[in-house]
Formats: sequence, C-alpha cells, structure tokens
Amino acid sequence: MEPGELHVVRHGEGRPAVVLHGAGVDHREAEACFDPILEAAGLRRIYPDLPGMGRSPAADELHSSDDVLHLMIRFVLAEVGPEPFLLVGHSWGAYLAQAMAARLWEQVAGLALVCPVLPDEQDVPEHRPVVRSNGIGDHVFRGYFVVQTPEMYERYERYVAPAADLVDEEAMERMGENWGLSLAAKPYPGPTLVVAGRRDSTVGYAAAADLLHVHPRATVAVVDEAGHALPHEEPEVLGALIRQWLVRVERARVSG
Repeated sequence: MEPGELHVVRHGEGRPAVVLHGAGVDHREAEACFDPILEAAGLRRIYPDLPGMGRSPAADELHSSDDVLHLMIRFVLAEVGPEPFLLVGHSWGAYLAQAMAARLWEQVAGLALVCPVLPDEQDVPEHRPVVRSNGIGDHVFRGYFVVQTPEMYERYERYVAPAADLVDEEAMERMGENWGLSLAAKPYPGPTLVVAGRRDSTVGYAAAADLLHVHPRATVAVVDEAGHALPHEEPEVLGALIRQWLVRVERARVSG
C-alpha cells in the first residue's frame, strides 16, 4: 500500500503537526479535539485516516501494527519531507506515534501522547462514570465517556459515532491479530507530553505514567475525572498541557 492512498485532511501553514487518531474512529475525532489548540499555535495540521478507518483503505498486505507503522513512517516522510515536525497521537495513534518518534527522533520536534495504548497495560480500572445523565446515549457512548452529559453525547454523535460505519472490520481484525509493535518503547530525546485519564477503563493510566522513566524530557499528567475520551472531557486541561509542551518545543528549537 502506498502512502498516497491514505485519506488526509490538511489545514493551515507553518511548522507541520501530524495528528493520529485512535482505533475505530477517523480523523474527525482528532481534528475536533486538537485542531483548536494547534490552529491557535499557527501550525500546519495534518490529519490522516489510519488504514481501514475513515476513507483510507487497508490493503491486503497490512497484517500487523508493524505494517501500519512502516506505512505511516513513509506517509510522514512523503508529507513533510526533511522538515522537522510535531507528532501527536491519541489511543492507538499514540502507540504508533511513540514508535515513529523512536525511529525518526532526529526529525520529530516534539511528541505528545494522549491516552496511549501501550503493550504493558496495567491496573486498568473499572468503568465508572463521573457524571451520568439517565437515558442519554447508547451503550458504546456509555462505555467510552465517563462524563455522560448532553454536551458530551453531542460530541460523540458528531465526531465519534459516524466513523463506526466506515470501519473495515475484516481489516481491523486482520491487523489486530498482530497488534503489538516489535519496536519496544525507546527513549525519545525531545520535548514529550504524556496525558492519561485516571478513569480510563480502556488502557488505564499506570503504563502511561511509567513513560516518565522512558523519555528524558517527558511531562506526564494523570487527569482525575477523565477516561479514554479525555480530549473531549477535559479540553481546557489538555489545551493548557499542549500549550506548555509547545513552549518547550520552541525553546528546544531556538537552543538548537
């Protein structure tokens, strides 16, 4: 499969920021959550649909996360050339982003991982909503969000649910049989942000917190009253953390 077969949404000009969404959705969720922050920073934002999701096909030769990783590395290099870029990922997108940064560390100007899927998930809590409005949402919404308000359900219906009908379930099952990356977490030396939800019943928060000891320039935040849908549930907190990360990225650029 060639990188040009991936569906991509692009906005703005300036230093590029590549944003990778999670499994089972498409670029619209990442765009809704991250674009207001990154646009205000004057960045060029690049939102691909990962293979088998959104409007991106998943060719038969994709059999694992490693295959997807290699495809996304080729995609990024074709998209930005030799230019330094920022890399942001949510969920499975964060899992891929961490491995991409390990391989392209000289070109990645900054790495942000939000609710990352990690191979050593541990202490995953039970799903316990913080706020629950009776009668709102379907079982998928109620199992994803811990802040179950009309506002959150509106975001779910607008940015998450529409992607479900576009998922290539056969391809996802094929790739999911070998979902673990062969490249273990390796230190990325640049400015790093790791954000996890304390109530994340999908991947937990403990493994994400351990990344503080992997990446030498990591800021790690575990946000109370947030789950795997943290980018929707705590946008102000996430925005503040990303803005501070961007300051660190700029300082690293100036200092060389």
